[in-house]
Amino acid sequence: MRYLPVFAATLLVATAAEAHTGAGGTAGFAAGFVHPLGGLDHLLAMVGVGLFASFLGGRALWLVPAAFVAMMAAGGALGVAGVGLPFVETGIALSIVVIGGLLAFGGTLPLALALGLVGFFAVFHGHAHGAEMPAAASGLTYGLGFLAATTLLHGAGLALGFGLNQAAGAASRRLARAGGALLGLSGLAILGGVL
Repeated sequence: MRYLPVFAATLLVATAAEAHTGAGGTAGFAAGFVHPLGGLDHLLAMVGVGLFASFLGGRALWLVPAAFVAMMAAGGALGVAGVGLPFVETGIALSIVVIGGLLAFGGTLPLALALGLVGFFAVFHGHAHGAEMPAAASGLTYGLGFLAATTLLHGAGLALGFGLNQAAGAASRRLARAGGALLGLSGLAILGGVL
């Protein structure tokens, strides 16, 4: 129950796609690392993916976050190359809604479907990061920065899931479902700002 105020606060402060302003210095590893941390949409989605993986368990603990990171790198490469992708902001917001909904309804998916789902949404997140990288920035170091931050955010979601399991035992699923509902509602609020 102590995590519910955090999720409630994120719902109240949800704003549309703040990581995509293109403002500020953006070059190198540090700028790439900070980029995902600058927008609530990315934070919620990436922590949500880790939490989702923790409740799937087994090989999903590492495969789900790895699939997200790999497909985000592919999406980032598309963005850097100038390849257009429609509905990027909508895809990012929907990723939060879907991951939150899966947690809220206790959805367990076959591993292949979970990998495909998070991989699909990761392309949108990666594209947003790659498209905003200035031409003067090093694509490799900038990309490594946002991939590292993403990995850490997934780790935070995994730790949250493990922490809920340790602290709440049998109630951990109910708490994760409540958190998933708040995550999904945050995604809907962000989606409302996108549309």
